[in-house]
Amino acid sequence: MSVVVDHPASVLPSRFAWLMGLYAENYHRLARLFAPGRLALGSYRSSLDDGLDLRLDVLERHRYTLDLHLTYDFVDASTGQRSPSAQLRMYDDAHMAEVLDLCADRRLVRAIGPLRPSRDLFQQRLRMSSFLNRWLEYLAEQGHSIGTLERIVPAAVTG
Repeated sequence: MSVVVDHPASVLPSRFAWLMGLYAENYHRLARLFAPGRLALGSYRSSLDDGLDLRLDVLERHRYTLDLHLTYDFVDASTGQRSPSAQLRMYDDAHMAEVLDLCADRRLVRAIGPLRPSRDLFQQRLRMSSFLNRWLEYLAEQGHSIGTLERIVPAAVTG
């Protein structure tokens, strides 16, 4: 049976629902790609012979949250910072991943799309989450996964 909708906008999700959907999708992408909930605190590298090693830092683990840092393992010559770089918080109870901070590199922006300036905090969160979503999809297409992660052992301090 077909139904004619008088107001098509009423079947579309609200902006808030859209953002929460991105948080959930990013959580599941992260969980499928790297299973960070199973990783010990520390740093991990995913290397694929393309010269773009990915770095995942498991920073803090609390009862229902996991704080991560995801970046490529090289420094952007123009900024002196690792880029792109994302500070993330995974909420295990809600199955959501929030982008706390994001710095996008020009080369990645060209590959997966721009992160345009935002007018307000909500729009900024929506854009950062959208960027993370595209970046995680790109990483999966490139072949990064839990199987390519290797623990980075800190160098011993000599005295």
